[in-house]
Amino acid sequence: MNGKTPLIARTVSSLCPVCLEVISARIFQEDEAVMIEKHCEEHGDFKDIYWSDAAIYRRFMSYWSDGLRINKSSKTSHGCPLDCGLCENHKSGTLLGIIDVTSRCNLSCPICFADAGNDKNEPTIGQIASMMQVLRDQIPVPCPAIQFSGGEPTMRVDLPDIVYLAKTMGFAQILLATNGLVLASRPDLCHELIQSGLSTVYLQFDGVTPEPYEAIRGVNLLPQKLRAIENLRQAGNLSTVLVPTLVKGTNDGQAGDIVRFASKKLDIIKGVNFQPVSFAGRIDQEERTAKRITIPDVLALLEDQTNNEITRDDFYPIPFVKPISHLIEAETGISQPVFMAHPCCGAGTYIYCQGGHMIPITRFLDVEGLMENVRQRVADFDGSRLGRLKMKGWILKDVPRFIDGAMVPDNLNLKKLILNVFIEGAREALIDFHTRFLFIGIMHFQDLYNMDLERLERCAIHYALPDGRLIPFCSYNSIHRCDPLGGKSFAKM
Repeated sequence: MNGKTPLIARTVSSLCPVCLEVISARIFQEDEAVMIEKHCEEHGDFKDIYWSDAAIYRRFMSYWSDGLRINKSSKTSHGCPLDCGLCENHKSGTLLGIIDVTSRCNLSCPICFADAGNDKNEPTIGQIASMMQVLRDQIPVPCPAIQFSGGEPTMRVDLPDIVYLAKTMGFAQILLATNGLVLASRPDLCHELIQSGLSTVYLQFDGVTPEPYEAIRGVNLLPQKLRAIENLRQAGNLSTVLVPTLVKGTNDGQAGDIVRFASKKLDIIKGVNFQPVSFAGRIDQEERTAKRITIPDVLALLEDQTNNEITRDDFYPIPFVKPISHLIEAETGISQPVFMAHPCCGAGTYIYCQGGHMIPITRFLDVEGLMENVRQRVADFDGSRLGRLKMKGWILKDVPRFIDGAMVPDNLNLKKLILNVFIEGAREALIDFHTRFLFIGIMHFQDLYNMDLERLERCAIHYALPDGRLIPFCSYNSIHRCDPLGGKSFAKM
């Protein structure tokens, strides 16, 4: 390690994983990893890995954002995370709202954070409408995207009606998180969902061979996954995202193969969103040390398994793209969703696929220089009509110098794509961009062992509940979904 680089040392608030008491935690560097360590007076010491690569941690944390509070937040009385609702200390609006439309499921996966099963515990369609209205009423920016989850949402017979309702309420993106079993057996439902307005299917997809499914789900589900993808293609769905839950020693050896699989089906698969296993719900807590995998681990796996076609340097944290939201807001005068999440919550990049090769966008676009230029142009914008015209002129002039024309694939007009997004800012321009690239994302959700309340306060993925509350993803699945001490549900139906 370079002696001039200071060791990582931070103090944050966390939780005792046994009694849920808010306690102090130390985030510190140990060799080349970043650890989290905490002590509960009653239950002793706890130590876990926070991030496996200190260098990547430093790079990602350089994109730290102070966040933006939303209006209509609830008052605090017990403190984070017991006041989730969202409370007045929360520092991000809702980028993605999630509604569990049922607790029923046709699988019983041992790693399920939802702990779903056979019990029929589900909101009425009227309650779902009210939950969606809470999301759309959010100020200053209405929630733009909704995901229906569970349990297994396709077990509800009125799911197409729920999707159509979301469309009429103005959600720009309507997503479905599913294991795909019902979609594999019912092409008619695929057609009905697409016709009702479904935008994207988030398909549970743990590998390209039977073994990961047998280990993680208890049965080989690969044939059903492939059939579901084909049924969605035939139904006219143009956006499926594969969602692999990565477990160390189980399917982490297939990360590269999953991306290759997706790259060959770009007509329907638009992304791969890796989710390192979170130790909440049904999973043996004693196995967490052996199975813990963090975002830098996934980056290293992709680098190794793609023979450096994709590297760790191609990925950036969620708030990296914040300047684009500010640019579109300055140009249109309309408040935009802003990516304020904690830098350690996720990572992403875009891959262009050509001739059997996967080419990260960073190979032919200086993304760091471009984002810094956009940030500076927005900072200089004075709000006037003349200033807006000048800003557009700067964009037209500046964007080409960040593109390496010699490296851009022959059949890709990157300049036009970027200018359309930056100047038009319309959903159609963003869709056009996404149809030409494969998105690779990694979202590492927290659990009670690595919980950092500073991260929680910046969460932008929120569950909507029938009682009107919005609860951050990691808080809901670790604490509010079910009380780990007594089995009491905090999510009142």
